Amino acid sequence: MWITDVRSWGGPPCDVRVEGEHITQVTAPSPDRPSTTGEVVLEGRGRLLLPAFADVHVHLDSTRLGLPFRPHTGGPGVWTMMLNDREHWRDAEVGLVERVDHTLELMIARGTTRVRSFAQVDVDCGLERLEAVLAARETHSERAEVQVIAFPQAGLLREQGSVEVLEEALRAGADVVGGIDPCSLDRDPARHLDLVFELAQRHTVPVDIHLHEPGELGRFSADLICERTEALGMQGQVLISHGYGLWDGTEPQTAALVERLAELDVATATVAPGGRQTLPLAQLAEAGVRVGLGEDGQRDYWSPYGNGDMLDRTWQLAFTHGFRADALVEHALAVATRGGASIMDPGMPRLTGVEDRPGLAVGDRADLLLVAGETPTSAVMDRPGDRTVLHRGRVVADALRLL
Repeated sequence: MWITDVRSWGGPPCDVRVEGEHITQVTAPSPDRPSTTGEVVLEGRGRLLLPAFADVHVHLDSTRLGLPFRPHTGGPGVWTMMLNDREHWRDAEVGLVERVDHTLELMIARGTTRVRSFAQVDVDCGLERLEAVLAARETHSERAEVQVIAFPQAGLLREQGSVEVLEEALRAGADVVGGIDPCSLDRDPARHLDLVFELAQRHTVPVDIHLHEPGELGRFSADLICERTEALGMQGQVLISHGYGLWDGTEPQTAALVERLAELDVATATVAPGGRQTLPLAQLAEAGVRVGLGEDGQRDYWSPYGNGDMLDRTWQLAFTHGFRADALVEHALAVATRGGASIMDPGMPRLTGVEDRPGLAVGDRADLLLVAGETPTSAVMDRPGDRTVLHRGRVVADALRLL
């Protein structure tokens, strides 16, 4: 395939050749380029060429996208919100498998070809929610790469049988083992993290810990996570999700934590929340910490926000961090694309700074997004619908519709 007349990261026009799953040539435009038998020409029409999005923090199993709007009924705190979700998730207008499939379809059509989704597993739902996410992964296996996290939203120590269900989920096909707020939810951080890391070692899977804990408590939990990462040799296999409270300390505390995460290759993922402490994104990038972006729950029983569009969430990341300079807005795009991809595949290089624009060179896998826009920053501001999406060298969506 030749992709003609595109602008890689907003640069000068070029033609891009894709063979199999990878980019093999990037050349000057050639309007009279000869075609050979069986060769496809995809007309770029002067659009931007970007890496496809990687959503590395989404809860596909709790989505209500496509259903009638439902007033928010959740209360304060993780446990209260979890109980509210538990009370209502079975009562939606259509079945869970259909809801999950529809949301993943929306995400792919809008440019996301790498997804890391949580699937809640607990003594109430068993593996039902996990199975729905696994089914959607299978349905769209040729359109997107999906990793599934077995996620103990209710903790591991508050309800008898939680650990057994979590391990059963790993046997059933989950790719990652999750944990959550080891201090504030389970109130036994050493035991909680020992259980999570023991399962990770036994099943040879990465770890993803939800960390909503504030300030010193959050930094204490992060330190325990780093201790286990180092002791078990799990560099590049551990991610701290959210981590809102990690970055409200002193400058020396922030610098020390950034250095520690970089040293152990412990990644972090944000959903760009409003009204909370932002991440030191430039500092993290310069140190080489892997940072990804996700949409979290999408119009579910936790929150009315989210629409399946990572370009919207990239705008939110830039907005909540007060980015105005083009280089910083483009860095938000780099986090939303190659930043997340490098979390799902630790073999990929980390972003090296706010000016790093990887993903479109010869040898890169052709997970690509063609989108209208004068510049990458204008595309983030305008979020146009003129998009074409490629996964592993194949066109999988155009004009916000799956092919």
